[in-house]
Parts: sequence; C-alpha cells; structure tokens
Amino acid sequence: MTNSMTAFANSEMDFENLTLNCELRSINHRYCDINIKLPERFRFAESDMRHCISGKLKRGKIECSLSFKKHSLAQQELSIDMDAVTALLSTTRTIEQLIDKPRNFSALEILAFPGIQIEKESDKAALLQSLLRLLETAINNLLLARQREGTQLGQLISFRCVKIQKLVNQAQHRMPQVLEHLRTKFKLHIAELVTEPNNDRVEQEMVLLTQKLDVDEELDRLETHVIEVLRVLEQDEPVGRRLDFLMQEMNREANTLGSKSADKEMTAISIELKVLIEQMREQVQNIE
Repeated sequence: MTNSMTAFANSEMDFENLTLNCELRSINHRYCDINIKLPERFRFAESDMRHCISGKLKRGKIECSLSFKKHSLAQQELSIDMDAVTALLSTTRTIEQLIDKPRNFSALEILAFPGIQIEKESDKAALLQSLLRLLETAINNLLLARQREGTQLGQLISFRCVKIQKLVNQAQHRMPQVLEHLRTKFKLHIAELVTEPNNDRVEQEMVLLTQKLDVDEELDRLETHVIEVLRVLEQDEPVGRRLDFLMQEMNREANTLGSKSADKEMTAISIELKVLIEQMREQVQNIE
C-alpha cells in the first residue's frame, strides 16, 4: 500500500485553562526532515515530540506547529500580584506629577500590564502527556490523509503500467515486421548497386544489422520492471525510493529502444513509453 508524502492534518484539545492546537504539514523530501515550531512555554517538549514524529513518519519534510489560546476570563481563576499592582500605581503617581494633563487608566489596563497576573504553573509531566496525545492524534490524521492520496497515486501508476505493457506487446509484435522490411530493402539496395552481389556477405551484414537493431532484451526488461512496480505497490512499507530506482531503469530501456528504432511506429512507441514513464516518475516523487 502506497502512502503519499503530501498531506495536512490538525488536532485540538483542552488542557487546564488552555485550548491547544497542533498542525502538521508534510511535503515530499528524500529523507525525513522534521521542523517543529513551539511557543516558549512548550519548548521543553520538543525532543519528545520529535521522537514521536520520527517513529511514525519515515520520509517527507514535516512541519509541526503548536499554538494555544487562553480560555475567557469567566473560565479562569485570576491570581493577582498585589505587590506589583501597588508598585505600579506608586510609580504611576510619581510620573503623573510631571505631566500637565495625566490620563486616567482602568483596572483592565492594569491587569494587562506584564507581571500583574500570576499564571498558575502547570504540571510539566501532565502537560507533556497532553501535548504528546495531541500530537499523536494529528499524526494519525496525517497518516490517513497520506494513505488516501497514496492510494490514488498507486492507482494512477498502475494504470500507466498497464498502458506500458500494451505498448511493449505492440513493439514485440511489430519488431519481426520491421526486420523483415529492412532485410528486403537492404537486398534491393545491394542489387541496385552490385551486378553480382555476394549473397553470403549480404546475409552476414543482415545478421549484424539485425543484432544491432534487436530490442528483445530492452522490451523484456521493460516488462520485468513493470511487473516489479506493480508488486512493489502492494507492499506495506515505504516504497518511494525503490519505485524511483525502477523509473530510472525503465527510462533507460525506453531511451535505448528509441535509439534502436528502425521505423516510425517503433519511434512513436518509444516516445509514448518515455512520456508515460516521466508521468510515473513525477508521481513517484510524492510517494513515501
């Protein structure tokens, strides 16, 4: 079963007076490249989160971002540092004496001043477990999204494999006709140039020409590679790198087939093969 490397997922949960949100984005990458963005208060969890991600995602450029929102004041128990309030008001009065028209400010403005509200310290162990549960939910959602897209990619690749098999069969049936046509053309050309042609030499030259234009090996290898691609697509593990290697091999055979092409139909088959293989290669780049 193929999995795509391109997907997005998120998850959300409440912890104490916070709503935590985790977002995961992944795109194709040769290796597993993890980038984690955390608020400063959650920085202690980065190592555990990285380990959690790498344990489930084997390839792709992964971006993980964690954010939080505080609940409304009605849902919070406010703790105020009254010493800080007293110091703030005292300092404010001193400054106001130097101002011609001092401006009054409200209690809410005082509450918004840094250090006035005392935030309750969270239990780090409990917070870490919540963050990891949140991350695991996001990872599971991401895996499902990657699986859905990977299934579609696998179907597209399988469809093109079938088309390649048909083209290979078409080339295999066409090649004897091509060689026979060349043999006849070659003999006529020799007969026009030489009054008494050496038939043995002509046959030797034809054998050499036939060997040079023979594409049976290339067609057989192409067919073998297609069978291997279809087999690999059914494996329940990351298969992107192996598929990428197979695409390179298939492209090499298609190029050789084109260089040995001896008529328009074989050339057209070679071009169509290379188009299909390139389309598959682009799709393989997104497979884990």
